[in-house]
Amino acid sequence: MAEIIRMPKMSDTMEEGVVASWLKKEGDTVKAGDILAEIETDKATMELEAYEDGTLLHIGVKEKAAVPINALIAIIGEPGEDITGLLAASTSQPLTKQEDTATTPPLEASNNDTTHVTPIAGATQLAEQPHLFASPLAKKMAQEKGYELAKIQGTGEGGRIIKRDIEGVIATTHPKEALPNIPLPFVVGEEAYEDVPISNMRKIIAKRLVESKLSAPHFYLTIDVAMDEVVVARASINAYAPIKVSLNDIIIKAAAQAIRQHPAINVAWLQDKIRYNKHIHMGVAVAVAEGLVVPVLHFVDNKSLVHIAAEVKNLSQKAHSKQLRPQDLEGSTFTISNLGMLGIESFTAIVNPPAACILAIGAIKQVPVVRDGAVLVGYAMKATLSCDHRVVDGAVGATFLKTFKELLEDPRRMLVH
Repeated sequence: MAEIIRMPKMSDTMEEGVVASWLKKEGDTVKAGDILAEIETDKATMELEAYEDGTLLHIGVKEKAAVPINALIAIIGEPGEDITGLLAASTSQPLTKQEDTATTPPLEASNNDTTHVTPIAGATQLAEQPHLFASPLAKKMAQEKGYELAKIQGTGEGGRIIKRDIEGVIATTHPKEALPNIPLPFVVGEEAYEDVPISNMRKIIAKRLVESKLSAPHFYLTIDVAMDEVVVARASINAYAPIKVSLNDIIIKAAAQAIRQHPAINVAWLQDKIRYNKHIHMGVAVAVAEGLVVPVLHFVDNKSLVHIAAEVKNLSQKAHSKQLRPQDLEGSTFTISNLGMLGIESFTAIVNPPAACILAIGAIKQVPVVRDGAVLVGYAMKATLSCDHRVVDGAVGATFLKTFKELLEDPRRMLVH
């Protein structure tokens, strides 16, 4: 007798399913346990299993079509069997949500799926038990092993006994068929956490960054910079300088000189006006325990490398010891954030208002480079400029980065500006 295959309820929140693909076609012979189709639910893509042997007489749902749970999707029966009555009955009685969830029997069971177990030699006989639901494959496996279905807890829809339930019993009662017992280390853990009140500094940082990201339309420009000449120049400078000059100090100096040549980058959005700054105050991001602070190097373009090195070191020490004064944090017209010392190759930073730009500096790394047809080892760095598009256009940011790159690739240029 032909049986209707309905859209099963495969999750507790599922209301409809989508037939992702049919793995069988009309006229194919199927056996219990064969996979008929793949069904997409609200949580995953799952396999639809055949529970009876027979022929796939009818496919009622096209691929990629969505149908409600318990709707007819296929019919399996004997070859040539007349199914017009089943189709007519199915289409004349449309399902409602109430029927889906309240009155419809478990979806994997057939309409007359009352279980009768054939007595098996050596097994305890099981009398007729109405309302005991099991898939045909589960029945067959239970009969072969001599199990009483009434003693097996079903884990399928509505408590239905399915293949995995029989396999669980097999694993328990037949050790040879179970998976190998692999000893695992005994681990005892305890969930733990600590709630720490948000500091005023963190509140302000969060507020300003959210305002910046939401209000300022950011765009980003990244450039590769050859750093070979800078590495050599720094070694020469530190042979004579009274204080050690870092690569970051040289980067700050190059950025300041590039800003001087491209003053359109040194601007601020003030809601009702645009401020074109004629001075250059460089904010230098410093990570501390409470978050990120940005002390400011005032009139940085007028300072020597040694002066910049001394001031950066002083401000960094004050930031970590919480000794920064309000005037140390005010007036930034441009910001630099350098994560290269932490091995970060490249990143994008959020603009630090009211300044319109922030330059993110990555790690200086040794890379293969081609020069005069030969592959050599060179030093390279990535720099990414984040811009507030309300006041800085792409061409302005690009020409600034071009000059910044040229100054670092030939540091002698910084001596003539």
